[in-house]
Amino acid sequence: MVSRIITGQPVLIIGAGRGGSALLEMFMEDELASVVAIVDTNPAAPGFELARKYGIPTYTDTVSALQACKEYSDCIIYNLSHDESVADEAYKVFGDHRVTGGAEVKLFWQMVTNLQTIKDELEKSQDELQAIIHNVMDGIITIDESGLIQGFNPAAERIFGYAPQEVIGQNVKVLMPEPDRSAHDGYLHRYVHSNEKRVLGVRGREVTAVRKDGGTFPMELSASEMFLGGQRYFIGIVRDITERKETEDRIAHLAHFDYLTNLPNRASFLNILDHSVGLAKRNKQMLAVLFIDLDGFKQINDTLGHEAGDLLLKGVSARFKQSIRDSDTLARLGGDEFIMLLENVDSAENAGRLAGKVVQSLAEPFDLNGQSGKVGASVGIALFPDDAMEPRELVRQADEAMYAAKHGGKNIWKFYRDK
Repeated sequence: MVSRIITGQPVLIIGAGRGGSALLEMFMEDELASVVAIVDTNPAAPGFELARKYGIPTYTDTVSALQACKEYSDCIIYNLSHDESVADEAYKVFGDHRVTGGAEVKLFWQMVTNLQTIKDELEKSQDELQAIIHNVMDGIITIDESGLIQGFNPAAERIFGYAPQEVIGQNVKVLMPEPDRSAHDGYLHRYVHSNEKRVLGVRGREVTAVRKDGGTFPMELSASEMFLGGQRYFIGIVRDITERKETEDRIAHLAHFDYLTNLPNRASFLNILDHSVGLAKRNKQMLAVLFIDLDGFKQINDTLGHEAGDLLLKGVSARFKQSIRDSDTLARLGGDEFIMLLENVDSAENAGRLAGKVVQSLAEPFDLNGQSGKVGASVGIALFPDDAMEPRELVRQADEAMYAAKHGGKNIWKFYRDK
């Protein structure tokens, strides 16, 4: 055998079956040992294929293998075969008892097998963990205690738009907007030296983050720390909550606005009225509440259908909005009922003139998907502080005045005091 340069303890393995193969694989992964040869009477033994892969000499004759390994004076021999004469042959070659065999090698083989099983299980667990990290929907970002990014999983790539090589080694504050970006290093330094927490341990904290293209978005962050190999790391689990926030905003909007016309609904109007009455009391100003009911809407709905009715309501709300000032409020109470709040009106006459504009705004027919539709409006007016001092009483009075207008001929307006 040609002498090879070895760096570890020389080892000769006798027996290239399952045990020898496992022993060879273990030694090849450890720099403390160097396998100089492996021998087995079966040329098809599984250990031979592995040995050839690593360039390890193979023998089918034990004596030849022992003679070839004689140059390694400190070679250790592991006998995993059932040939008890190996010890005698080794003694003839090396002059000492250096063969490990029998019960000792059986125990050693069992230990090697157990270690291999543990190794396989660890590798399987690591593979499973990496698969989870790479396929989880949430972004996982690992940073060291200096704030430098050490890990960036595929979900984080999708969320932020960065490839791993673009952010690994960069400070995590690149993912933050101001003022968080400027404050981050100081926060991290304070925590490392004083354990002063602001984000760590808080689950689902809502923050704002920055994508590669500079766009900001709402993000949910759960941060924790771990120690590995004596080093401190911080793990951030992040989730883009843009869709959730948009849904929450839509739900909140629907709670205060009419779904069809996008006008404030009854509850929202009453809140606005409460606030406006309070200001008017302090500033000694006049307000007017106009309660409006459409004339002829039911006929449109019954003859042309609900789709035409919805188009009509949208058209009516658009014309009404054009009839009032930006400081005034128009709301839809439901069905074909609308209500207006006129802020700081100078006089009852001004409120009446605006009510006339509201009625006049409906003079022209509406185009309802190629069909013509026409409605009128009956309007009731209640004044603060002349008619009532409380918001809901003003609404009730305006409603009564509207019914008086409807019974008085429709398509007209009336004050509560004249009903």
